[in-house]
Amino acid sequence: MAKRGNGEGSIFKREDGRWCAAISAGWRNGKALRKYIYGRTKDEVRQKLTKAKRDQDMGLPVAVERQKLSDYLHNWLENSAKPSIRPKTYVSYEQLIRVHIIPALGSIYLEKLSPQHVQQFMNDKLAEGLSTRTVQYLLAVLRRAIVQALKWGLVGRNVVTLVDAPRVEHKVLRPFTPEEAQQFLGAIKGDRLEALYSVALSLGLRQGEALGLRWDDVDLENGTLSVRYALQRVKGKLELVEPKTQKSRRTIALPAMAVSALTKHKMVQDSERQWASDRWQVTGHVFTSTIGTPLDDCNVTHQFHRILKTAGLPRLRFHDLRHTCATLLIAQGVHPRYVMEILGHSQIGLTMNTYGHAYLAIQREAATKMDEILNRVDVRVAVKQGLEQVQ
Repeated sequence: MAKRGNGEGSIFKREDGRWCAAISAGWRNGKALRKYIYGRTKDEVRQKLTKAKRDQDMGLPVAVERQKLSDYLHNWLENSAKPSIRPKTYVSYEQLIRVHIIPALGSIYLEKLSPQHVQQFMNDKLAEGLSTRTVQYLLAVLRRAIVQALKWGLVGRNVVTLVDAPRVEHKVLRPFTPEEAQQFLGAIKGDRLEALYSVALSLGLRQGEALGLRWDDVDLENGTLSVRYALQRVKGKLELVEPKTQKSRRTIALPAMAVSALTKHKMVQDSERQWASDRWQVTGHVFTSTIGTPLDDCNVTHQFHRILKTAGLPRLRFHDLRHTCATLLIAQGVHPRYVMEILGHSQIGLTMNTYGHAYLAIQREAATKMDEILNRVDVRVAVKQGLEQVQ
């Protein structure tokens, strides 16, 4: 397709078979606005686009057919969301929109969508038995889509922000206690994936971050590890993707036990490479199968649970190794900002809110120390006053 000049719009075919054209509609607050034209054939859309451009050149308002929410969401997914979010997130958005949002709200015209529509949608989904967390996620996706519609000048307000999301009861974190962490380390001794569990526990890596590590990201000589990718399953295929947030890209100092575990693991992997010979697949991953392929997260989780059961430890999620890392660091008095940087949190408030319970013991210790200081002051004052009375 020949490239159009600036402001001349573009024509493309959507996944549902309809054709769509985007035409520039000026600027608002420094951001470009677009109007969308739809048709069953490319020629139909081209004719509408030509007329819209002619009206625009004559200073007339661009006449664009009204679009239903379903049309807008398809377009938003393909042209706005997909280029800006991680592949797995896009798959999640697409599924939520296709399965839940469009069947319930898709027939409503975009500009006619009201807070009452959204409120009823939310109530219906809760009544269907969806969890409050899932309904919250549905509203978040719809809110993000309407934010873009507002930027493009297609709606006058974001009606989703006028609806209160259902309240979610946050689950109490259940990390390992220090004693259980020691027991876990003893249980994984000699396990083929001992280094994986050790790194996840001592550095608080997310499972995808740990499985996405490559040897290029590990500097055993200087004792550092860089998180640059995460391994995710996207449409049935394991792929390296960008980390969760910009702050998730980080370099962490390795504890001595992690350096030791990774060094041993590298020696084992070298032996497996020689044994596999030409069956070995060169991927550069730190943690692989016995033929070099990336590890499946579900298989790793199953093996993790097997170890817990054999060791008589409580059944935790792999992600709880991350929570254990944070809790142990806090218990040792590590400053929240350093905990935030180690975990790759985007804001220190997230760290404080998530692990506020772990800081309670430290706060009590601080209160005790304050009592000691003030009590010593009281003693000195009393002694001074007593001496003055004697004199």
